[in-house]
Amino acid sequence: MSSSDSLRVLFVDDEGPIRDVMANELPRMGHEVTICADGASAISAVDKATFDAAIVDLRMPGVSGWDVIEHIKGVAPETEVIISTGHGGLDDAIRAIRQGAYDFLLKPSKLAAIANVLKRISEKRALSNRALALESQLKAVQGTTSLIGETSVMRRVKLLVERVGPTDSTVLILGETGTGKELVAQEVHSQSQRAGKPFVPVNCGALPENLVESELFGHGKGAFTGAEKARKGLIEVANGGTLFLDELGELDKSMQVKLLRFLESGEVRRVGENEPFQVDVRVVCATNRGLEEMVAAGTFRQDLFFRVNTFEINLPPLRERQGDIPSLAAHLAARILKRPKISPEMLTAELLEALSKHTWPGNVRELANALEHAVILAGGQPMTADHLPSSVLNSSPVESVGMNFTPPTQAMTLREIEMNVIESVLDKHDGDKPKTAKELGIALKTLYNKINQNQSRAAG
Repeated sequence: MSSSDSLRVLFVDDEGPIRDVMANELPRMGHEVTICADGASAISAVDKATFDAAIVDLRMPGVSGWDVIEHIKGVAPETEVIISTGHGGLDDAIRAIRQGAYDFLLKPSKLAAIANVLKRISEKRALSNRALALESQLKAVQGTTSLIGETSVMRRVKLLVERVGPTDSTVLILGETGTGKELVAQEVHSQSQRAGKPFVPVNCGALPENLVESELFGHGKGAFTGAEKARKGLIEVANGGTLFLDELGELDKSMQVKLLRFLESGEVRRVGENEPFQVDVRVVCATNRGLEEMVAAGTFRQDLFFRVNTFEINLPPLRERQGDIPSLAAHLAARILKRPKISPEMLTAELLEALSKHTWPGNVRELANALEHAVILAGGQPMTADHLPSSVLNSSPVESVGMNFTPPTQAMTLREIEMNVIESVLDKHDGDKPKTAKELGIALKTLYNKINQNQSRAAG
């Protein structure tokens, strides 16, 4: 049994010989097990950790099995309860159903029967995780995840994806904002043996700072104010599948430590709980920031960088793959119109010529927005250059990177050239950072990060 099918099982019974048997047999079935001899210790265990399933004896001295079930359903309603009793009758079965029990087994229970019930719970959990993963993706428009483009740089990207996809290696995707890093991550996932399992994208830069750990690792009931019940983290939701961590460089140092620990051990510990548990997740990361420079500046852990940089894919900006614009435009227009494909006549030669003249600082994302603008204005008719937004029509290679920018006359690093461009556009907009970020086609947070990094280097 793979670790993605393994369950965390609580077994509660006051008979010692039965506990001894299950302490050996449940792990043999591939599950993690916590054994409790009475109801009170079972309730304590539920308060400290989260379980996928609980096999509970009804008739126990002191705190009864009914009390344990009631507590489980109040604290961790996702835990599936299997009632085990040697005195079961119709009334008990009805009561068990009303209390939300998953199944009802008469003692002595055959191991095969227990294994079958746990298998059904594992299958139900996998379906639930897939549903949560789909919900987390929040895709407004569905479309193919295949990579579009036949230029040499894109053929190189496709080759790398084909090679690394079937493996379980951690992948680091590098590229500017808007180049389609999540699409590459999806393609890595679809070419892996995990393709039928969840693909869970996480934008690290968009997570609230005070909830990052809870979002990734989950939390137990009462872990903090407002945590009224236990909740799965996105890592656990991705169990068996792929976790895509976008904007990895936005994580602070404390979360970098926790992420590194998870990558090295495969263990997840929910906030407010003491017991860790194993998950089987492939991790794909992406960033538009220079992680090596962040390591040198002390803002990104070197050991985490080495851990996530097992296999690197550099995604080229759109200006380096202009030959792919016609096929990308056809694909994006079809997706906007929610059609499998569009006729070639919809994209006029005039439109394609205008698209080829723009340098696309916002990359594929900017191209998609421009085509959506054109589709709306065209109203179902062939799209022409006049249907494009003015920011595309009126731009030139110089304007697209700042009106006052001039090529360097002496040897400069790429970072120095980038800062010259940023400073030029800032001057153009009198220091207005939102306008500067918009013209550069980058997120405002990314602009602030680049400015802060430059100031840190200057101070050092």
